[in-house]
Order: sequence, then structure tokens, then C-alpha cells
Amino acid sequence: MRPPARPRVPPKPAVAKSAMPAPAAPSGTPQRPAPQRPAPQQRAAKAASPRTEAVPRAPAPRPRDQTRGRPTVSTTMSRRLAEKRAMRRHRVLRSVALWVTSVAVAVGLGWAAFFSPLLALDSGKVDITGQGTTIDVSQVQAVVAEAAGIPLPRLDTVGLRERLLELNAVKDARILRSWPRGLDVQLTSREPVAAVPADDGVALVDPDGVRVGTVPEPPAGLPVVDVGLGPEDAAALEAALHVLAALPPELSAQVTNVTAATRDDVRTTLASGQEVRWGSDARIAVKVAVVQTLRQADPGARIFDVSSPDLPVTR
Repeated sequence: MRPPARPRVPPKPAVAKSAMPAPAAPSGTPQRPAPQRPAPQQRAAKAASPRTEAVPRAPAPRPRDQTRGRPTVSTTMSRRLAEKRAMRRHRVLRSVALWVTSVAVAVGLGWAAFFSPLLALDSGKVDITGQGTTIDVSQVQAVVAEAAGIPLPRLDTVGLRERLLELNAVKDARILRSWPRGLDVQLTSREPVAAVPADDGVALVDPDGVRVGTVPEPPAGLPVVDVGLGPEDAAALEAALHVLAALPPELSAQVTNVTAATRDDVRTTLASGQEVRWGSDARIAVKVAVVQTLRQADPGARIFDVSSPDLPVTR
């Protein structure tokens, strides 16, 4: 027979030694912390894990060089020198381009001004003034037409003026360019002051003795000068014209005839029939004043001789 079974007694709960309070140390003695042993579960896991060989650790990374990647002084200087060389090349190229462009523009403008028909003289755009009563405008137009087609910058205005002065009736000429293709011709005409009998009619002469025209009969209002037109009569004609030019308008309007056998024997005949003997043209202003005084003092006199103004004679 089996013996009767003993009643089971529940086992006492296991108390971890680490949880048990440590015995109190005697007073006055420093207490050391008790070494902590790993828990049973940790010991069991460590025992159950297979033993592995120790793996060498990778070397710790070195601290990064903070200067790596930064440009050095030599690199910075090289870069600046390269930039300066590039800027210098740019300035040189820009200067060359500007110079070439300027030369091309200047050549183009020069060709357009001096050789192209853009500024060529058009004879239909010539304005002529100051022709007076003696200048033949057709003759002036014919002279100017010789320069038609020449660009105005190349037009020889001095030579053109000299050709106009060759016309007897032109005393002076001024030529101005009228852009883009015209001319402004300003003339000073030789106006006649006396009529001189000639073989081919009556010559009209100006105060300088230049013959400016020929007419069949003496024009009204011009005194007739009985002096030859040859070289031997030039001095006498000059003296007669000088006397006429010095007369005041009220006296000059009364002169109908002038004679001059020589330059020292100039005589004028007035519309009233009175005769004034001037002698030469010397001291002509004084002689004119004496004649005006004598005419007022002796209006019935027929001859006024002022060849010697200090000793005038009336008859």
C-alpha cells in the first residue's frame, strides 16, 4: 500500500538578495554602495547567448579641417590678377571698337558731304539779290550754273566771286551757301552817275569811271560828261566824276553838263545856265561851300570861279 500523500505547501516567494536591506554599518563609518549584481534574467540571457568574438571598433573620425575648401592667399591673388587682365582686355577691345566705329562714321560722312550728290549745287535754287538797274541777271546765272553739281562743301566760293566781279556792272559780290543745295548771291551793282558820248552810243559810267552799259541816248537825270573814254582822258574823267560825287543833292540835281579838258579844268553847267569853274578836284568840299555862299550872295551871276577858293570870282 502506498503511503498517504502529503499535502502540498505553497513555496515561499523568492526574495531577491538585492532587494534585502543591507546590514547597517556601524555609526561613524562611511558607507560604501553595495555592488549591484545583474538581475537573474540578465544573467540568464547572458549565459544563453552564444559567445562571440570581440569585433574591433572603427577608428573615430578625425575632426574636420575647418580650413579645407577655403581659398588661400595665392589663389585669391591669382583670381584678382585674372580679373584685372580680363577688364584690361575688355577696355582695349571697347576702345578699338569705338575708334573703328568713329573712323567708319567719319569716312561715311565725308563721302556723303564731299562726293555724293546729296549736297550738290542745284542751279535752280540760287537766290540773286542786289542786281540794281545795270546787272544782267542771266549773266550771273550763267556764271553760277558752271558750278552746278558740285557739293557745297567743295564749292570754291572765292573763285566764283572773282568770276562774278569780271562782269562790268558788278561792283561787289557776296556768296553764301544755302544748305542743303542752294546759294545766296548778294550783289552790289555799279549804278551810273554820268553819260559819256562814245563811238557806239552813250556810255554809262559809275563814280569809279567804270563803263556799266551803253544806250543810244543819254538817260534823263544823268549829266553828260564831255570827256573821252581813252586812257589819255582817264585823269580828266576821274576829276570830273570826283566833283560830281562831292556835290550835295540839291546842287547835283541841277547839273546838266560837265566838261574837263584836263584834270585841272573841270566845269559844270547848271539848268539855270550858270557855269561853275572848279579847277581841279582838290579841296572840293571847301569849293562847294564857297559856291553855295556865292549863289546866295549874287544869284544873278553867270559864272562862279572857285578854282582858287580863297579868292573866288563871280561874273
